Amino acid sequence: QVQLVESGGGLVQPGGSLRLSCAASGFTFSTYVMTWYRQAPEKERELVATISSTGRTTNYADSVKGRFTISRDNAKNTVYLQMNSLKPEDTAVYYCNARKTTGWQTADYWGQGTQVTVSS
Repeated sequence: QVQLVESGGGLVQPGGSLRLSCAASGFTFSTYVMTWYRQAPEKERELVATISSTGRTTNYADSVKGRFTISRDNAKNTVYLQMNSLKPEDTAVYYCNARKTTGWQTADYWGQGTQVTVSS
């Protein structure tokens, strides 16, 4: 059974930090591209950061560059999102996504999300 379980969300003051984790099971984690998305109230889901299966390549949304860092530990089947210098506009539900395309087939898995609230 495929599972992606996010943790680490919470309430933090502006300028603070949080570290999100996403623990994966039920599939070969090390072969999947992992991505963090977020969705704020009444807004569309947006890509935050993505990391290749090996961890060598990362990409970020312009809005989080220089503040967020995505990383992964394939031995622990876990992907992380270190969030620093948090702003109120970072408030959203953060989702973990695993994706792998092989030929014409795509496997696509989602976690249940973790709430991040940035407020004083």
